[in-house]
Amino acid sequence: MKSTKDPPKPYKITLSLLLVIILGVVFYLIKNGNHNDVTDIVNKTSSKLTNTEIPAQFEDLTIPYLRNRTYKSSLGSLDKIDENASYTSYLTNYISDGLKINGLLTIPTGTVPKGGFPAIVFVHGYIPPQEYNTMQRYVDYVDYLARNGFVVFKIDLRGNGNSQGQASGAYFSSGYVIDTLNAYAALQNASFVNSKEIGLWGHSMAGNVVLRAMTVEPTIPATVIWAGAVYTYIDQREFGIHDPSYQTPRVTGTQRINRESIFQIVGTPSAQSKFWHEVAPTTYLNDLKGAIQIDHALDDNVVSIKYSEELNALLNKTDVPHEFYTYPTGGHNISGPSFDLAMQRTVQFFKKYLNK
Repeated sequence: MKSTKDPPKPYKITLSLLLVIILGVVFYLIKNGNHNDVTDIVNKTSSKLTNTEIPAQFEDLTIPYLRNRTYKSSLGSLDKIDENASYTSYLTNYISDGLKINGLLTIPTGTVPKGGFPAIVFVHGYIPPQEYNTMQRYVDYVDYLARNGFVVFKIDLRGNGNSQGQASGAYFSSGYVIDTLNAYAALQNASFVNSKEIGLWGHSMAGNVVLRAMTVEPTIPATVIWAGAVYTYIDQREFGIHDPSYQTPRVTGTQRINRESIFQIVGTPSAQSKFWHEVAPTTYLNDLKGAIQIDHALDDNVVSIKYSEELNALLNKTDVPHEFYTYPTGGHNISGPSFDLAMQRTVQFFKKYLNK
């Protein structure tokens, strides 16, 4: 006689039950003092639970999203502020995301060469946005490049100095990358610039910005990074950044996208996370058509040289032409006796890869 009872159903672990199990393990570990194990479990679980979907509010941080955007801009009026035997300096601006972004433009003296001057989009590192002044920052750097025949466009990223917009930071916002690529487009449209000979230069946080920009536009021929940081995003968790001048970005309303809110929804950076995979520029190194130079002082007490060492190691696994130079002294700005050598190498690199 056949049983009238239903056959036993396969046991299924629901998401709720999974979370109960995890919380039980976490409670046990906390009770036994294994706090490091707790952190690892929470981070790994967070990555797995957010691995299959990228939240729409954070999609604009990803390289694929930025690649699907269009970057178009042009230089505004030129207001001459200085002139010497080597170059003339102007204050100007361009439009990025509907914002007026200001910048210092230097143009070498003399006849414009056939096809135009080679040029560099110069991206500044972190400075408290309300303290930033384009006339007082990176003067020696710009002067050195301009005297060696390059148009230099030192942009004041959104929310910095007199540029419009909010300074939402570099690593967890796409705004600075967009500003950089629109500045690149503005130089491409300048009659005195060779549109095929434009490179990027970035310091500190701008190392992240220019590398992300380069992976969005892989045909950019040359990028130089001084004392840069945050490439895999996992590296930030490992090496940290020790900048006493840092101030939490004053971002409000719908633009309030910061590290805490991203971590809460997506999880901390992890190799298993699809989101962080698509945000990290190192994922796309094999796409690059141009070259990269990395410069870093051994005594940098703000950004660990390990960031540059790790990036160089990843580049060693690709066909991307690259150079890596270290300096015994110079600190975070590679100043003092190391400055001239680093600038000489920077100029040589740009001349090699922009004058093809």
